[in-house]
Amino acid sequence: MKLRELSDSEITNLASKPNVRRIAVENFLMSMGDDSLNAYLNLDLDTRLYKWNAPTQNAIRKGIALAQKPAK
Repeated sequence: MKLRELSDSEITNLASKPNVRRIAVENFLMSMGDDSLNAYLNLDLDTRLYKWNAPTQNAIRKGIALAQKPAK
């Protein structure tokens, strides 16, 4: 599925949740590309590589899902 680019405020909102690694969420969501399958595969790979915690993974998953919807 094609992804839209998230706004700065959408990314900031996701990265501001408790126990979330802000830089990881910001960097991932700003550079995830426009293909959801690749984004989810990269999330899995990066999670194992960087040992991201559950809140960080969840914030990124929510960001990918948000990017699948039209902008408000």
